[in-house]
Amino acid sequence: MIRIAFLFILSIAICGCKTYSDEDKRSFDKQIREYLSTKKRSFKRSSSGLYYEILDQGYGKDILYTDKVTFTYKGYFLNGDVFDEQKKPVEFEVRHLIGAWKEAMVLLKPGGKIHMIAPPQLCYGERDLDDIPPNSILVYELEVTGVE
Repeated sequence: MIRIAFLFILSIAICGCKTYSDEDKRSFDKQIREYLSTKKRSFKRSSSGLYYEILDQGYGKDILYTDKVTFTYKGYFLNGDVFDEQKKPVEFEVRHLIGAWKEAMVLLKPGGKIHMIAPPQLCYGERDLDDIPPNSILVYELEVTGVE
């Protein structure tokens, strides 16, 4: 019975995940580059498609996937509309964060600040959340306030 339940949940998880085509990824990348062409900032692009600018590297040891991090953030769409902002620090294990945040965290140290633009495949994909439509490109400003 447990095995059947596990296989059912696994099949839902696999079927519920969208794999984006190369064309989709190029389209998202083009939208991000067009957005950045209006900014006077220097973003790097990772191999996953995350665009980021480290504003402050932080100090101390590198953040690891196994760490628990405390951070504040602001999230908005390319049009500037804010969908979420946490001024009071929140705490999560790095490994439980969305892909864009995982990738960003391991680039920083405690006290680090980063500005990033993430394509849907590194965020919430096709999921339709209350405040975030499916396939949204998201912009985040994030500051790490603590690491355990």
